[in-house]
Amino acid sequence: MIRSVLASVKKADETFALVDPGDVIAIGVSGGKDSMCLLYAMHLYTKFSRKDFRIVPITLDLGFPGFDTNEIEAYCKKLGLELVVSDSTEVYPILQQHTKPGHHIPCSICSRMKKAAMNDVAKKCGCNKVAFAHHRDDALETLWMNMIHGGSISTFEPKMRLDRAGIDFIRPFIFVREEQLTALAKEENIPVMGKTCPADGYTERQYCKDLLNTLYEQRPEAITNFSSMLYDPSSFRLYFDHLEYPNPFNPRLTLKPLLGAKQALDYAAFASAHGLNTPSGEDEHFLVCLNHEPIGAISYRFDSAHTIIINAIDVVGEPSLAEQALAHFEDRMSRKINPILFVNRSKNPALCVSYHTGEPPFASDYIKRIIR
Repeated sequence: MIRSVLASVKKADETFALVDPGDVIAIGVSGGKDSMCLLYAMHLYTKFSRKDFRIVPITLDLGFPGFDTNEIEAYCKKLGLELVVSDSTEVYPILQQHTKPGHHIPCSICSRMKKAAMNDVAKKCGCNKVAFAHHRDDALETLWMNMIHGGSISTFEPKMRLDRAGIDFIRPFIFVREEQLTALAKEENIPVMGKTCPADGYTERQYCKDLLNTLYEQRPEAITNFSSMLYDPSSFRLYFDHLEYPNPFNPRLTLKPLLGAKQALDYAAFASAHGLNTPSGEDEHFLVCLNHEPIGAISYRFDSAHTIIINAIDVVGEPSLAEQALAHFEDRMSRKINPILFVNRSKNPALCVSYHTGEPPFASDYIKRIIR
């Protein structure tokens, strides 16, 4: 089984470039089968991957009753590694304080606190990456949880950069099935700690796990198809490319979110031909369309949850088209976010004017605009 698991780790690395030469990777070790198998697999991967990197096993003592690191420490010594144990016992009392009567401890708060604590310890240990043991089944369960409860088609990523923390999260088991890890732990006599979280087995994740396992029993091909669709862009046939919002006062003038690579390349060619700014990758963008054809773009970014910086408004044609597009943009965003502040840093002189709320073409009395 170890050969199969290592092959999946190698595939993940070759598909998502998870490990670089010189990396110092913190392995988050909870004592469960997944993290103990990750520790073993990554230990072996340091030897045959032909990449000069090293791992640092780290365990967070979150204060859960019955948590004991003795077996983990002994196993690390067997592998020639030294376990770093972080005292994070303040987490469990905080989770208890946030637990509603009749409910289990809040998983989302626990997850955020664990990641923050792991970041701090990893950086103190000189690590530039943190590896978690989330596997393929975890990814698909998260996908279904987000669809059911969040209305979003999303799951966690194989690799995620945390700029503020200055660290990367990687998930080398993204192609590994949970049943492989169960078998690996038995075959290699990897010690596995008992469950310490009182919510284990009673969560929405468990519901999705049971739901998917029932589906896999009836349609075995589903697990492979679900997994491959997560990183195959050609498999997506949703509504994104067709989003286009008409201006209520001029239906021929529309706003179209700039989302795909083809849209970006097509608009870059249009902008170059008409002497407009090419959209920056750091901003979000709406194409301004007339009769469904792009005539310009609005570039913006969120400075905070309630503040939008408008960096550019470039529109070919009459100045009134840019004014209508801006008013439409502000009205649309203000219907989602209330209150909202727009900071206009556009160099378009026709749009650097004061904005009076409650006047045509839109009457949004909670919009404020600043020109800088």
